[in-house]
Amino acid sequence: MRAYVYERSGETYALAMQERANRRPGAGEVSVRVRAASLNYRDLVALRNKAGRDVGGRIPLSDGAGEVVAVGDGVTNVRPGDRVAGCFFQTWESGPFEMSAHKNDLGGTLDGMLAEEVVLRAGGVVRIPSSYSFEEAACLPCAALTAWQSLVERAALKKGQTVLTLGTGGVSVFALQFATAMGARVIVTSSSDEKLAKAKALGGAETINYRTSPEWEKEVWRLTEGRGADVVIEVGGPGTLGKSLASVAPGGTIALIGVLTGFGPPDTTLFPLMAKNANLCGIYVGSRMQFEAMNAFLETQPLRPVIDRVFPFVDAAKAFDYLESGDHFGKIVVAID
Repeated sequence: MRAYVYERSGETYALAMQERANRRPGAGEVSVRVRAASLNYRDLVALRNKAGRDVGGRIPLSDGAGEVVAVGDGVTNVRPGDRVAGCFFQTWESGPFEMSAHKNDLGGTLDGMLAEEVVLRAGGVVRIPSSYSFEEAACLPCAALTAWQSLVERAALKKGQTVLTLGTGGVSVFALQFATAMGARVIVTSSSDEKLAKAKALGGAETINYRTSPEWEKEVWRLTEGRGADVVIEVGGPGTLGKSLASVAPGGTIALIGVLTGFGPPDTTLFPLMAKNANLCGIYVGSRMQFEAMNAFLETQPLRPVIDRVFPFVDAAKAFDYLESGDHFGKIVVAID
């Protein structure tokens, strides 16, 4: 079978396609014929070596979906023919997060999904929503589940509350869709009026162009009549955290997710967090049980993942380039046929 791997190229990595032998699943494992995989900013961080993590020889991408083609001894939760997606953390099945999960993350410490066939833990796969294509289901494991945990599991979002999403990448767009489906009011930020128009079409109540309104936290305050947002989907990191602290409502929650502005420390006071009795939650995807709960919710909704563009398997490198351009709205997918 064909698979891509990260190959060292100077100080960064390049994608190299390899031929690998298919491996039969062992006890407690399943073999999945991958039909589609999706990209996250984390994958670009690995390719460009922005975090200094050694991923040489590793198959990229945490997110993918396909059908089970074989199961090992003792596997009862899935069978050949089932349509499944892999879980980002292969060993976080339920309960509180444990640091040991970091030793079992797809596309990082473990081989990922950018291959024609993969072997995963039986406890590390979930059935995908029945009406979803493989391309749509490939968008769920990281971006969708991160948004779900932020809004539902950690912030306990309620109807009528206000959600602020930063940008229009995968997590932010899923947060917009989930929050709208739950009856919340969503404020969306972007530097592109075209993307803001798309966000409006998905149900965004208010939009802010942070290029033309660099003090966008004041716009959030104005749009909420001086109260702020109950939940902030914070994907920027140190460069935007100060504005998110200024934007969150009393008793609200900032879901700290991304590092789009870098890995350094924030240059801001944390006093607003105390003054507002607000919550700052670190979010790193979610468990298999949470994934299953999210999929059960999706089965009841007309909500569909927003896919900006689908690249063929042979053009996977171009998908990474497109992600780096920042031109996308929603998810970028690689079809594996």
